[in-house]
Amino acid sequence: MRIIADLHIHSSHSRATSREMGLDLLAHWARLKGIGLIGTGDFTHPAHFASIEEKLMPAEPGLFALKDQSGQPNPVRFMLTAEVSNIFTQGGRTRKVHSLIFSPTLEAARKMNAAFSSRGNINSDGRPIFGFSAEELLKIVLDASPEAMLVPAHAWTPWFSIFGSKSGFDSIEECFGKYSRHIHAIETGLSSDPEMNWRISALDNITLLSNSDAHSPSKLGREANVFDCNLDYYEITGIIKNKDTKKFLYTIEFYPEEGKYHSDGHRACGVRLSPAQTRKLSGVCPACGKGLTVGVLSRVEDLSDRPEGFTPASAIQARRLVPLQEIIAASIGAGVATVKVQREYLRLLSMRTEFSYLLDMEQGELIEATGSRLAEAIIKVRRGDISVSPGYDGEFGEISIFGPTGQLKESISELF
Repeated sequence: MRIIADLHIHSSHSRATSREMGLDLLAHWARLKGIGLIGTGDFTHPAHFASIEEKLMPAEPGLFALKDQSGQPNPVRFMLTAEVSNIFTQGGRTRKVHSLIFSPTLEAARKMNAAFSSRGNINSDGRPIFGFSAEELLKIVLDASPEAMLVPAHAWTPWFSIFGSKSGFDSIEECFGKYSRHIHAIETGLSSDPEMNWRISALDNITLLSNSDAHSPSKLGREANVFDCNLDYYEITGIIKNKDTKKFLYTIEFYPEEGKYHSDGHRACGVRLSPAQTRKLSGVCPACGKGLTVGVLSRVEDLSDRPEGFTPASAIQARRLVPLQEIIAASIGAGVATVKVQREYLRLLSMRTEFSYLLDMEQGELIEATGSRLAEAIIKVRRGDISVSPGYDGEFGEISIFGPTGQLKESISELF
């Protein structure tokens, strides 16, 4: 069976997160979108863990369901997940690494939480911050259960990731030391895609995961993983560990240029640069003389040992999509948050799931359900017939489906 899985989300107990990120609403939105498996997020937070214990019941091996989902079509399954931040000194530098944790059982999650609570504060944020190393974190996870998994989160973002330009490492081995053999996957993040990661031969045996990192329910599924398997924690994690290209069908990707750290730049000055331009300027903003935020594209370029376009034999394919709300907004010329766009979005979801429109429906079906303009926009996105003004230094990129993208506040060429 096809399972669309989004395994990195947050609860309402994480900072800058919607109050609507409770388990009931998460399941509701997952059904609307066509997601069969989602992470619980934040199982390290005591209040959210209490909610997990109260509202979820065991379902298939290692997975959970809402207790009151009886009678719901296509009931959603949950996997116990959490994100942890480690800020520590190693090799004479401050390192800031975020990691995604999968737990097969409530008991294993309790063991992790007990260890975490003895090492730091797990009450203040759904994504707790610890002062010990990423290697120590992985040991805690594996001590709780050998079936648990740790996946470096949004692996390329500048500030908080394993390969980030500001505080990361140059290899998995450098970060996780003697436990590196237990790292089977990384999360590519919104600002990179599998094709970028394929340029690095050291990642050939690493499975590339994509998840939404959603802070509000409507963001669920903006990136996801598509498996052909049973609903089973152990089967799914086995597919990930073994990089099973027959059962891991593809990932669903943001256009990476839309990610807010794709290119280099300095948002305060409206400066966005290519990797070559950044190197020419020695990483200094040409407008103000301060350091640039070196983005994902440059960082991949730094660590790559292959040319653009290289595809490894073991590659799991990817499909780039744009969220349906953004496509509707582009097709009617209104903002994503407007009543007009939201009304049409909910009308469409009352008939089919979001991924039915984005992935499955033929052009004729789309025209009948959505009208010719929106159908054309969905087909254009599937074909990659769009343009993108890349994101940089915390600013999301701009997608244009029917016309040119917005311009930066200041032209790069005018700064030289």
